[in-house]
Amino acid sequence: MESTVDYYDRAKDVKEFDESKTGVKGLVDSGITAIPRIFIHPPENLIGLRSPHPGAIQIPTVDLSDFNANPARSHIVQQIRDAAGEFGFFQIVNHGIPIPIMDGTLSAVKSFHELPTEKKKPHYDRSRQGGVFYMTNLDLLRSKAATWADTLGIEIAPVPPDWERVPASCRSELMEWSMETKKLAGVLAELLCEGLGFHQDRLKELKCLESRVMAAHIYPPCPQPDLTLGTHSHTDPLLLTILLQNELEGLQVKIGEEWVTVKPIHGGLVVNIGDILQSVQHRVAANPHKKPRISVAAFFGPTEKENSLCYGPLPELLSEEKPAFYRSFTMTEFITLFYNKELCALKNNFKL
Repeated sequence: MESTVDYYDRAKDVKEFDESKTGVKGLVDSGITAIPRIFIHPPENLIGLRSPHPGAIQIPTVDLSDFNANPARSHIVQQIRDAAGEFGFFQIVNHGIPIPIMDGTLSAVKSFHELPTEKKKPHYDRSRQGGVFYMTNLDLLRSKAATWADTLGIEIAPVPPDWERVPASCRSELMEWSMETKKLAGVLAELLCEGLGFHQDRLKELKCLESRVMAAHIYPPCPQPDLTLGTHSHTDPLLLTILLQNELEGLQVKIGEEWVTVKPIHGGLVVNIGDILQSVQHRVAANPHKKPRISVAAFFGPTEKENSLCYGPLPELLSEEKPAFYRSFTMTEFITLFYNKELCALKNNFKL
């Protein structure tokens, strides 16, 4: 008797899609009305995707006006401490980056992603040569289901990228955005230190801002947004992330057992703490709108090159009443586990 099982060679389909170098945006431009099978997720991945209830929880917004002067600074430090401790996410306004620079960055990223497929194909590359990459999904070749987004990435530090490899349509804007977010990350690190009871340079002394990566995403309109995701549920592996996004919703944060949709604020930025402090699960819903969702994430953390440094519970925070819960580790060990996709068991690897 012949088997009626529907055989599906996912690896073959993924390879063919990746080698086509069309990206998700190319699929949309081709006029598809159904998503390819490699993008379909199991129902358990999609729980709570479109069901925010009235009065749903919102992550806090912190106004950074006058952060350099008391009593405003003390109040801001407490707000950030509370938001980072309870939610792991918060939005910031009046952060010092001019809105025209923010809007210009988003517009430039959008202009690259909306180029004709044939003009983007020469940039499609997973090798990270020169610290630059453009692709559909960092984990496309090893994930169980692909997500509905394309990404232009730049590894900015500790080794500077070859900026000439960044597409000209967004190169100058992303260079400027890199400089602006570097300054802002320094301010946020100081405020986080003060909230933890440290002197403001403690995280800098631990070289927690030495590594910088930028990811400029497009989440194109999806013909079947209830069958897939824009980004898998995950945590960020470094110290903190600064996210610029356009007006379309999509980012969702898991608070307790509930997925909370983050409402974009024009002129605002989303900040989340990473696993170096204690991150929370978040994801991006597939885009159900007719316009693309654009975002630019700037990641800051220690570098793998600092193998002489171990990261773990800081002595200043420990006592007999509050012993260490996790052991120390090097960044090489941590990042290796992270990119090997041992995400569910990641924290268990470091428990004492």
